Amino acid sequence: MLDDLKYIHERDASDALGLVEKQADQLLSDFEVFQDQVAADSIVYAGMGSSALAAQVGSVWPGYSQPLEIVRGYDIPAYVSARTYFIAASFSGNTEETLSALEQAEARGATIAVITGGGRLADIARAKNYALALLPKTSQPRFALLANLKALLTLLDQAGLTTNDNWEAELAEAAGHLKTAVQVWLPTVPTVKNGAKQIALDVIGKSAVIYSGPKLAPAAYKWKIGFNENAKQVAWTNQLPEFNHNEFTGWTEQPVAKPYAVIDLRSNLEHPRIAKRFEISERLLSGKRPAPIIVEAAGATLLEQLLWTMALGDFVTIYAGLANGLDPTPVSVVEKFKKMMEE
Repeated sequence: MLDDLKYIHERDASDALGLVEKQADQLLSDFEVFQDQVAADSIVYAGMGSSALAAQVGSVWPGYSQPLEIVRGYDIPAYVSARTYFIAASFSGNTEETLSALEQAEARGATIAVITGGGRLADIARAKNYALALLPKTSQPRFALLANLKALLTLLDQAGLTTNDNWEAELAEAAGHLKTAVQVWLPTVPTVKNGAKQIALDVIGKSAVIYSGPKLAPAAYKWKIGFNENAKQVAWTNQLPEFNHNEFTGWTEQPVAKPYAVIDLRSNLEHPRIAKRFEISERLLSGKRPAPIIVEAAGATLLEQLLWTMALGDFVTIYAGLANGLDPTPVSVVEKFKKMMEE
């Protein structure tokens, strides 16, 4: 099925595979934003889903010069003040949680910036002269993650809140690595040689459980989003070492039949104790849970490994959706939910 290019073309009507093949280009995007240096002792980033994930990626690489908290909801932290740099991010520009958080941040006198593809957020930013980074148009927010990351880093750089003066050059170099890496996962590469197709077929009919260490945690969450929205399969994620303090025990007994697929995202750049935890966990849970699908992140740098692992997850979950007989792109139940919330 996954080697039938006619079938893929018919099912992948919105060309999700084409979008993820070319996503490295998003890292080369230029954003014409105007942001003065900001005197801030905290950064608050409000966003949901993939919009929030961009800030999570940035916390691992390249990092921020001030503490950053991600708000995935309606309300902002009590400490937000005139000393806070507040970023409202929403691909549609109409995410109600983010708009609520923005209104509260305005009332506290925070310095405001906006990342969006349009909608109410763009209108507010233009009317109030907030720093505005406009995202390129694409079919779904999850396919604009890397553009969102580039927009975020551009805003923070202009605000004087980044820790890495060379971040843009490193992004460009990593983009080249990513363009080469995805070639082995394209639909023209047969399943026997295509690791993404192989993992997708292993996971069909199961709930995916994705584990990682802290450095690849954003990638693990990207896999979760992909299984949810591309494959329309339930998935969750956790990270080590936290896993070994609670969830680890949950695998040892009930339920006896475990209809799950376990995926370990591993990096040689994690703390060395993380690797030992993975190895001991696998040994102690042998026979009590499905044997994990082990993904060793490829790349010489943490950024390269993050991008490589997230891209692999995109291909895996899109192929899983296609194997499920679905168009991976639409999320009709989410759109229906939003309309019902407006009633």
